[in-house]
Amino acid sequence: MSSKERPHLNLIIIGHVDHGKSTMTGHLLYVCGSVSDRDIQKFEKEAELIGRGSFKFAWVLDKLKEERERGVTIDLAFYKFQTKKYYFTIIDAPGHRDFVKNMITGTSQADAAVLVISAGTGEFEAGISAIGQTREHALLAKTLGVDQIIVAVNKMDLAEYKQERYEEIKSEMERNLKLFGFDTNKILYVPVSGIKGDNLNEKAETMPWYKGPTLVEALDTFVVAAKPIDKPLRLPIQDVYSITGIGTVPVGRVETGVLKPKDEVIFQPTGKTAAVMSIEMHHEEISEAIPGDNIGFSCKGLSKQDMRRGDVVGHKTKPPTVAKDFIAQVQVIRHPSVVAAGYTPVVHCGTAQVAVRFAELIMKVVKGEKTDKPDFLKNGDAAEVLMIPTRDMVIEQFSDIPQLGRFAIRDMGQTVAVGIVKKVTPK
Repeated sequence: MSSKERPHLNLIIIGHVDHGKSTMTGHLLYVCGSVSDRDIQKFEKEAELIGRGSFKFAWVLDKLKEERERGVTIDLAFYKFQTKKYYFTIIDAPGHRDFVKNMITGTSQADAAVLVISAGTGEFEAGISAIGQTREHALLAKTLGVDQIIVAVNKMDLAEYKQERYEEIKSEMERNLKLFGFDTNKILYVPVSGIKGDNLNEKAETMPWYKGPTLVEALDTFVVAAKPIDKPLRLPIQDVYSITGIGTVPVGRVETGVLKPKDEVIFQPTGKTAAVMSIEMHHEEISEAIPGDNIGFSCKGLSKQDMRRGDVVGHKTKPPTVAKDFIAQVQVIRHPSVVAAGYTPVVHCGTAQVAVRFAELIMKVVKGEKTDKPDFLKNGDAAEVLMIPTRDMVIEQFSDIPQLGRFAIRDMGQTVAVGIVKKVTPK
């Protein structure tokens, strides 16, 4: 079966920094045949030159020189690989705290996630701690609509492949994931070693106690969600390129609806319009783009300056909603103090990042008890809030277009709250 015939899924690899995401993912691409022996040998030589031979698999993903020197994943890298059942595009998400912004963008495009957790002594504990990213990433995935998740318990070689360590991590993660609203009966836990390759696509002799699927087999348990093709077109812009001979090419993922060449589209919130000339996916021209497709499209009559990341494309007949204000159900997760009216953090919705003011706290719900017009919100509180963007932004009602009706709220370098949009007042 060629990649054309296999169903396609966007997969994001998330987890705390240094838990071995890049190494595991690079090795996975290698065992699935997406990276050649020659490439790996080349990476190994380059890595050895700077005394980091063990980084050879990580280098498959961390192409940027800056990332290699710091040993950190910054930008989102896109890679393709195939299993028996699916054709995957991997979105490798950065684990470093200052890169969570990129991670939110990546996660908002994913159909499924692999949460990578290190079994190394102290490493799992650091990731799960209040300042670690394991829980933040899992919660963000859930908020941004990624319900399908596999937990890869990585670096089992550091834990001497012990079943006790695996079980300890599994029970702690089950407790946390249940708290975040995941259906824990559906989550597979796979013990692996990203660096050695144990249990990636072949059963490992090092863990005879483990009777479950390999990581590749586990990936085939994901399901492809129904594509919302009957909804209006919504395509958040990830990047804009100027390509000689073609012109301006916006890039992004179709969330809902269908885009075809010759379509008349509108970019919101600017209101600029254009005709679509051609659409490309993975460097091949396609006749239509449907939800889940990561595409680039050329459009006539607009320059690179007319659009930017965060804009949302729709058909002229059913344009994306630019909000004057909106009412949202907000859940405060991790704020160092309290949230009161007037608070203005940054809201991440689709690919947009806009400062939004909490204009009014309408109602708070704690353990089923409702309080009208509370003075403030603290961690754990859920509330209805009237929110006013400080500049034009596209946001939709969750019941109409969930992909643009969910958002994360960030402040002081961390995710402080998440929310869903109940009602939008259009501008």
